[in-house]
Amino acid sequence: MPTPSLAALPIRRLTPRDLTACADLSENRGWPREEHKWQFLLTAGKGYGIDDPDGGLVSACVVTDYGPRDRPDLGAIGMVLVAERHARQGIGRRLMRHVVSAMGTTPLTLHATPNGQALYEELGFKVTGRAEMLRGRFRAGASVPSAVATRAATAEDLSAIVRLDEEVFGADRTHIITRLPAFTDRLRIAEENGRIIGYAGTWPNMDTQVVGPLIARDTETAKALIASLAAHTDRPLRTDIDVRHEELLAWAKEHGLVSVAFNSVMTYGISELPGDWTRRFAPVTVAAG
Repeated sequence: MPTPSLAALPIRRLTPRDLTACADLSENRGWPREEHKWQFLLTAGKGYGIDDPDGGLVSACVVTDYGPRDRPDLGAIGMVLVAERHARQGIGRRLMRHVVSAMGTTPLTLHATPNGQALYEELGFKVTGRAEMLRGRFRAGASVPSAVATRAATAEDLSAIVRLDEEVFGADRTHIITRLPAFTDRLRIAEENGRIIGYAGTWPNMDTQVVGPLIARDTETAKALIASLAAHTDRPLRTDIDVRHEELLAWAKEHGLVSVAFNSVMTYGISELPGDWTRRFAPVTVAAG
C-alpha cells in the first residue's frame, strides 16, 4: 500500500490516551518528554493531531479555552509540534489553520519561539508582548524578610483564588485552578488581613520546578511567593515572566536565576490580552497562555 500524502491525513482530536505519543513527538523534536504537562493539557484542554501511518504522530498541538464553554472568551494554543521527518512540508501550517478555523470567532493567544513566529504572523497573529524564561537555583541570600505573609493554600481557599484569578486574568479559569492542587507540588497564597492578594504554584517538569501560575498584587508580593516556593525545593526553578515586570526579573537574577530564552506573546482577533497585566506575572505554562 502506498503511503497516503500528508495533506490527505485526517486531523483528529487527541485525548489523554495519546499521552505517550505526544511525549514521543516532543522527544523526536529534541524537547523534553514533559509527560506531566502533556497530561494536564490534554485533560484541561483540547488536543489536535495527525496520525502517522507508520505509527505515532505526525503533528500535534493543544488549545486551552477560557470563559463560558459554549462561547469562550479566549483560547490559548501551545505545544505545536511536527515530527522531524515531516518538518518543512506545511504540516504545522495546515494544523494551525484547522485549529484557527475550529475556534471560530474566539480570540486566540500563543507564546511563539523565534523559529515559529513567522508562521504565526503568516496566519494573522500579531506580537503583543514578550516573556523571558529564567532558570537556575534560587539563592535566598541575606535579604530582609518580606513583610508579605504567605502560607500553603487549602481547599477552602480555592473559591477566593478563582475569583482573584478571573479578575486578573480577564477570563474564567475555574477548570484550570481546580486542577492545580493535583498538578502542582506546592500551591501557596499571599494574604493581608485575611484577604488573598496573590497565589502561585510550582510543578515538576523534568529536572526543574516550574513557577506558575504567579498572580500577585504587586512585585513585593510576587517576590514573597517565589521565595516561599523556592524554600520548599532543592531543584532548579524555571519560570516565564512578562518582560514588563522589570523589577521582578532583576530580583530573580540577583537570586540565582539566569535568562535562557525569550518568547513572543502573540494574539489573534484581539489587540491585547484581557485582564490586568500588572498583577499577572507568569502563566501556569506558556502552552496554556
